[in-house]
Amino acid sequence: MADAPPSPPPGEIPGDTPGDAPGESLGAFAAVVLAGGTAVRMGGIDKASVELHGRTLLARALEAVIDAREVVVVGEEVPTDRPVTFVLEDPRQGGPVAGLLTGLDSLLRPPPLLAVLAVDMPLVTASTFDRLRAGIGDADGARLVDPDGRHPLALVLRSDRLSGVRPDREGQHGMALRALLAPLDLTEVPTVGDEHRDVDTWEDLRDLS
Repeated sequence: MADAPPSPPPGEIPGDTPGDAPGESLGAFAAVVLAGGTAVRMGGIDKASVELHGRTLLARALEAVIDAREVVVVGEEVPTDRPVTFVLEDPRQGGPVAGLLTGLDSLLRPPPLLAVLAVDMPLVTASTFDRLRAGIGDADGARLVDPDGRHPLALVLRSDRLSGVRPDREGQHGMALRALLAPLDLTEVPTVGDEHRDVDTWEDLRDLS
């Protein structure tokens, strides 16, 4: 009787070889979910645990990157329905760049593509990331652009290109994401419907309910 295949390491899901995972033809990818913000406009609550239609924002974010072979959540550890790795940037509250790079450094294996998603964008789905990956072409990555020309925090980057522009440890703390991405050639992928909407306030949550 043959031995059972080994279970994937914590933070990783099956689909590491071509044909195993949905969307594999678009390129294997890992994901970083940024869930460590201060949520000042919501009284400092843990946004990841906020519920919309009975599901937490973190659960929705993890569904959006369901095809990722590995997921790192930058934020406080909470129970999840799938294996993920939780990490915190050091020092804390370093901003999105520090969180993104901490998440990248915490992956078990550097992926060809890295999906990045803010936890407070509950209408982003797996099909959003399919469109982003399909839209990269020869560019360094692809990011969403909303009808007003703004860039929600949902994007896919080539990991090697990201590594080529990353600042040192001190420089990444408090760095604006637009400054990190400025040297990169990023394709803009238009949002569909309301997927660009985020939850910055309780009013935002109410409007989405």
